[in-house]
Amino acid sequence: MDDEELIIETTRELLQNLGYDVFVAVGGEEALRVYGENLSQVLLVILDMIMPDLGGGAVYDGLKEINPDVKVLLSTGYGVSGQAQEILDRGCNDFIQKPFSLIQLSQKIRRILDRE
Repeated sequence: MDDEELIIETTRELLQNLGYDVFVAVGGEEALRVYGENLSQVLLVILDMIMPDLGGGAVYDGLKEINPDVKVLLSTGYGVSGQAQEILDRGCNDFIQKPFSLIQLSQKIRRILDRE
């Protein structure tokens, strides 16, 4: 879930190279709709902090309403402070700062999924 096409396409490629199927959402409202429609197939949500219609915090809360056990990797170009830290404090699983590498992304995803 991101609002930048380049980030979406790059991340989609990285995830597909890791063997994951990918659902994409460009805005917060679309993110909640896509997640709700594909709930049984989604293992993890990569959530951008800045979205065009709903911010990361509102989307995170919406995801938790749909599924209290949702696994979320928060992603932003900013550091872990302010709103990002607030979302992490509310139970978000982990954080990755943009730009990130395939190795960093892979490690974060595995750490989150292996905690089950």
